[in-house]
Amino acid sequence: MRTPQSQGTLEELRLPVQVKLAAAWTSFMFLYIYVDYFALYKPGFLDKLLDGVVHKFTIGPAFVGIGLTLVSIPALMVLLSATLPARVNRIVNLVVATLYIPVSVFNAASETWTYAYFYALSIGLEVLILAFVLRSAWTWPRRTPQQA
Repeated sequence: MRTPQSQGTLEELRLPVQVKLAAAWTSFMFLYIYVDYFALYKPGFLDKLLDGVVHKFTIGPAFVGIGLTLVSIPALMVLLSATLPARVNRIVNLVVATLYIPVSVFNAASETWTYAYFYALSIGLEVLILAFVLRSAWTWPRRTPQQA
């Protein structure tokens, strides 16, 4: 019987930056959506929602449109990260990830301290993922003239 040491080391393939970025945006989307989903369980949230108010904002066409936009952009980033040409891909990821850091932090601005841990953890994870996107896009490998 072979022992794990005799089987050799595990192979690690280098993933293309596009795959890393698409995976990061997918993870970001899961967190982004689940934070909103779990907010439904906070006492009184549904009552306010039924009264047409979310975080002191009146629910109406503008609110719904902004909400859809805020969710659609990271969702589109999954596709764009996998398909855009490298130069454009890098710039788009740098811009969008930079813009979404304050968006993620703002989402907790009106919250009470009762749920501080929940929001600190969720926003912390979102910002870590966005930092990973920024780092991956910023350090995108370049071809040397000999490789081109």
